This record gives sequence, structure tokens and C-alpha cells, in this order.
Amino acid sequence: CRLVKDWETTGLQDMPQSVWQFIKDKGFLGMIIPKEYGGKGYSAFAHSQVVTKLSTRSSAPAVTVMVPNSLGPAELLLHYGTPEQKQHYLPRLAAGQEIPAFALTSPWAGSDAASIPDAGVVCKGQWQGEEVLGMRVSFDKRYITLAPVCTVFGLAFRLYDPEHLLGQEADLGITCALVPHDHPGVEIGRRHFPLNAVWMNGPIRGTDVFMPLDFIIGGPKMAGQGWRMLMECLAAGRSISLPGSNTGMQKLTARAVGAYARVRYQFKTAIGRFEGVEEALTRIGANTYLCDAARIMTAGAIDLGEKPSVVSAIVKYHVTERARQTVNDGMDVIGGKGICLGPQNFLGRAYQQIPVGITVEGANILTRSLILFGQGAIRCHPYVLDEMHAAQQGDLKAFDRAFWGHIGYSVSSGVRAMVMGLTGSHFVGVPSDVAPETRRYYQQLTRFSAAFAFISDISMGSMGGALKRKEKLSARLGDILSLMYLATATLKRYESEGRQQGDAPLMHWAIWDCMFRAQNAFEGVIANFPNRFFAMILRRLVVFPLGRPYVVPSDQLGHEVARAL
Repeated sequence: CRLVKDWETTGLQDMPQSVWQFIKDKGFLGMIIPKEYGGKGYSAFAHSQVVTKLSTRSSAPAVTVMVPNSLGPAELLLHYGTPEQKQHYLPRLAAGQEIPAFALTSPWAGSDAASIPDAGVVCKGQWQGEEVLGMRVSFDKRYITLAPVCTVFGLAFRLYDPEHLLGQEADLGITCALVPHDHPGVEIGRRHFPLNAVWMNGPIRGTDVFMPLDFIIGGPKMAGQGWRMLMECLAAGRSISLPGSNTGMQKLTARAVGAYARVRYQFKTAIGRFEGVEEALTRIGANTYLCDAARIMTAGAIDLGEKPSVVSAIVKYHVTERARQTVNDGMDVIGGKGICLGPQNFLGRAYQQIPVGITVEGANILTRSLILFGQGAIRCHPYVLDEMHAAQQGDLKAFDRAFWGHIGYSVSSGVRAMVMGLTGSHFVGVPSDVAPETRRYYQQLTRFSAAFAFISDISMGSMGGALKRKEKLSARLGDILSLMYLATATLKRYESEGRQQGDAPLMHWAIWDCMFRAQNAFEGVIANFPNRFFAMILRRLVVFPLGRPYVVPSDQLGHEVARAL
């Protein structure tokens, strides 16, 4: 961090060569590579900590370090590479001898791997003076981070085998290959400047580029397996990189803007004492605390072996959205100091680049409306996925078992939610060792969880496949799921860090905000539910039988958060 000055990198439009060399020499490009290959062997949590810290200083080193350690050749090689590919590339990546990139995004399909137009055809061709079985690939990739400086890049494309040289299938599917940057036919295009950011980004193209089948990550047997490879690795990277970098920006904002509000005077009064400024400081502090909690819990889940595809979408969407709110609030507080770029402007460049996190790895609008609930309803449900698999396989016994289990689960959730709603959830059991001041949050979260389970089943049962097209309803259901996860992460952080009393206002405000928003999302679903009879049942008997329990966090609580900053 001491080597990098954000304003200096802006003037150079690059990091100084001494910083590049330091990143390579100290193993920053190989944090996730195991020690036996010369890497650091860092956990997901350690990886997240490094990215978060770097992001408090400058986006250039943060993104440069972040990308090779998330969705990149190293991640794919570790999981799917052949022994020969691992032995060749991993030590070189760990030592900084190779700089990797990953070419997924297409100008016509974004990062939707299922729709990419880039294609290859299995054929015979010349390679190193011999005729070998390979593939001729055409591709046009854009917005590829590190492309201008990469020495090797991963490439995603759809592979076809019309002559059946590999087997009976003509359309093999999405395939991932590892390609040297100087391979004949590869063109690294003119550098992009995404919102004038300093980190390297650009296009990679090629037309009818012949590659041997050994370029496929995992070898020829992994041809067509790219979709699974990408989904599993993208989930892990999305759980670490974007939450880490955007939480780092929030930490910078909280510390610097909080201090500025203390020393900047207006009308002979520190501006932090004005209630309007307090309101912004409150959101900055509580959102930063919550996002850091979600970041830490999600990285911990990956270290426990989880592949959290739904959770990765939750933290990607909500941490980047709250980071946007935090940086905007910070710019409002510092006013004119944030407008003129220069060495003393600590927030202007972060403000410029906030939309990048909103856009990449699944645009936030689509993530909220299509993925959070759309994937979560299937993957997180105890029976739906089993029902789908049984139906696909024609296994009537397995389907009946899952179906009747589903019915029992739905009825149980509805009854539980109704009873907890009618009793105000006061009799819900809570672990005896939780902090007394958080006990009611556990009870209300349990009640909201039961109500969410029931309303999800009612939605899927009454609307069926049409629910996919009800994107606004799906988005609100996704909001409920997400906000319960964020509240849970906040409670876990408060307990894990020893119930720090200085953090209590941050925890309370974050939980109240989550529960109030979740309550509003419930109301939005019910108010727009197509079946009005079910809507009446949901409102009066299941979700709000005694009215809505949450209001906005109090001004006094907000004052305590702002004072902490």
C-alpha cells in the first residue's frame, strides 16, 4: 500500500514498474496457488483480506491482484487441469513469470457464458511441424482485465464437432482453453479505459485460430465441460473479489469521511454535528459494518468447502449496491473537496469507478430480478431440486417421495409462520448463549424465515413457470432472502468479535434496516400477488397478522453510529 499513490497512478495511467515487480516477486499473483507449486496457499478469507486492504488504497493494485486469484487460469487449473498443465503453469503463475487473464465477456452476450457467439470446430491442423487433432476457434472478447499485459489467457467458447472426430456429439458445448498471448492468430487489441480506471483492461480477438486439443483445460476429455467449470469457479471468485474490493472502498470512506466530518468546520461547528450530515454518516458506518460482516462470513463458507452460487450473487449485488450508497454519501459530506481531482482528493476516483462493480460479473439489475430468487428457490429448497431431477429421470417413486415431502414442508412452514406471527414470535426458541440485546432479532428472523418459505412455495405453486416472467415479484422475494442473509451475517460478526459494545450501535442499525427493508419487500410481494385470495391469506394470517413490527431505525440510534465515526 505504501508503494502506491492513487493520484500518481492516475497520471501514469499505470502502476510504477516497481509496484508491478513487487506484486510479482512477493507472490500476490499466486495467493490461491498451493505451496507445493510455489504459491501462498492462502485461504479464501486471507485472499479477501488482502483485496479489501488494497482497495482502501487504490483500485489499480487491488484489481491487478484480485483477478488472477478469482476467475482466472489458476482457479480453473487447480480444479480441472491435467497434471502436465498444473506442473507447467502453476509454478510460473505463482512466481509472477506469467500474468494471466480470462476472456469470457463478449460484446454481444456480456458475461452470459450460455449465449457467447465465440465458437470453435474440431479439426486437424499443423502444430509444431506435425498434423494433430485440434480446433479452429474464432473469438471476439472485450473488457478483459489484464489483457494488455497478460502472457496467457483462459478462453471460453462453444465447441462443435461436426465430423465426430471426438465422439457422437456434434455440439460439445462451452469449452475453456488456455492460450499463450503470442499464439499465432491471437490479437490483443487497443487498451480500454473503463471509467478512466488505471488497471489494465482490453479486447482479445482471433479468427480461425488453430489450437491443439491439449490447450483445453483438463485436456480433450473436458471438452464441453466449460459451463460447469465457469459456474463453480465464478461463484467462488464472485464471493471474494467484488465483496472484498467494494468493502475496502467503504472502509476508506468510513474512516476518511468520518475524520473529515470531525475536523471540517462550518458556521463555527464541526459538520459532523449537523443532523443532515449525521444521517449520511450513519448509513456509511452501518453499511460498512454490515458489508464487512457479509464478506467475512461468505469467505468463511468457501473455506469450509461450500460452493455458494446463490450467496455469491447475494453478496455481489448487495455489497456493490451499498458501496455505491456509501461512496455517494461520502461525496455529499465532503462536498467540494471531492469534486476536484488531485493528490488530496481521497474519494473522487472511487466515486468514478463505483459503476464498474455494479456492472461486472452479472449486472445488478439482472442479478436481483433473475438470479437471487430464481436460483435460490431451487437450490436452497429442500425438495424442489429433487422433484425436478426425479421428473427428468422418470422416477415416480422418488418424485412422489419428494412431492409429498414438499407438501408437508409447505404446510408446516405456513402453520409455523402463522403461529409465530400471532404470538409476535415471543415464544420462538433462541440459543441460550446469544447476546441478550440480540435475542429479539433471532426470533424475528426465524419468523420471517418461516413466512418466506411459505410465500415462496405459494408463489411457485400458484404461478409455476410464469414466476420467471414476474421479475418484480421475483426481485422482491430475492430481497427478502438476501436481507435475512445480511442480517444473519451481522449477528454472527457481533458474536464472533466478542460483542464489542462500541460496535453495538452499528449492529443494531444494520439489523433494523435489514428487517425494515425485508418487511417492505414482503408487503411488495403481497400487494402485487396475482391471486388476491392467497394475498389476503398471506397478509392477514401468515406474514402480518398483528401488523408490521418494524419501523425505520431511530434518529437516536443513528446519532450513536455517526458519533462513532
